Amino acid sequence: MKLGEFVQQPEGFKAFTPGKFPPAAPFEFSKLTEQLHAQAALRVGKLDGVTQLLPDVDLFIFMYARKEAALSSEIEGTKATMSDAIRAEVEMTSDLPKDVDRILHYIKAMNQGLRRLESLPLSNRLIREVHKTLLEGTRDAPGKTPGEFRITQNWIGGASPATARFVPPPAGEMKRALSDWENFLYEKNSLTPLIRTALMHAQFETIHPFLDGNGRVGRLLITFYLCHQGILERPVLYISEFFKKHREAYFDLLEGYHNRGEVEPWANFFLEGVANVAQGAVETAKKINVLREEDMARVHAIGGLRAKSGMVALRRLYELPIVNVRKIEDWTGLSRPAANGLVKTLIKEGILEQRDRHTKYGRDFEYKRYLKLFTDETK
Repeated sequence: MKLGEFVQQPEGFKAFTPGKFPPAAPFEFSKLTEQLHAQAALRVGKLDGVTQLLPDVDLFIFMYARKEAALSSEIEGTKATMSDAIRAEVEMTSDLPKDVDRILHYIKAMNQGLRRLESLPLSNRLIREVHKTLLEGTRDAPGKTPGEFRITQNWIGGASPATARFVPPPAGEMKRALSDWENFLYEKNSLTPLIRTALMHAQFETIHPFLDGNGRVGRLLITFYLCHQGILERPVLYISEFFKKHREAYFDLLEGYHNRGEVEPWANFFLEGVANVAQGAVETAKKINVLREEDMARVHAIGGLRAKSGMVALRRLYELPIVNVRKIEDWTGLSRPAANGLVKTLIKEGILEQRDRHTKYGRDFEYKRYLKLFTDETK
């Protein structure tokens, strides 16, 4: 399908100029796409149902938002991890990677966007707000005009547009393409919501309206759009895990989408990713319920006042699974010696583990069995 053409620019390079979107010719998909869609839709439905049974779905969402923030940022080359971001929430220390702020700002942008969707339609205005939160105050911000669409040419790969892997539309054409893209979000047509989401993401990445942060904003939009369309009651589906695992295929298929109009291969890849991450999240939700019951029983069996304080700490560990003794003090109101004693008890019960056993001071402890459900970065 022809989605646009490469047009020679006065500066000597060719930039992609999108055609009218969606094209006048209807999108057509094969039986394979229909099968992949059916599987993805079924698994998203199961995920939406299973997460309603969680004791506190907000904590599940919070952890998955962190995971999405870390993996989406890692796709763009960020070295900091999900565990680094959690540690930074406990205490910003000098040993943390400098680019951990990218993940923290991504989490803020995710939360801001979901909150704004309650009162503001998904729109170009909303994505500018989210982009500002994503970049402003980070090492990426200087010269990148956070919160503003670009007025100059950008490119992907290479040292200049002349050697780039892809040159998005010039600023003037970008504005027209963005208007089409925004209208597409609300257009009535025969496309299913998951297919619409796949096309929404690919077309946004084709337009590339910001000087930096387009990939991260585009992946945030996937969750926003699924919620906007009512596919999800709560924001529990995050696809960057699949994109990171298949990073080269992700970029290659997006390139095939805009360079050669290969819409179906991209849609199939996206649907496969949705099914994959939805199934994984269903399994994680079930494991959380089992773990929670086991560990609540362990803490209850401690007995006395320490069990009461231990239960307070355990509940908070589902929100922040890496802690120090000072954080346990804050949560429980215990004195430093009593908080130390509680940490030792939780270690003995197999709930907490010390992250760096060679450090006597400034020690971190992790709720390892819980953290491992979301990341393999545990020490």
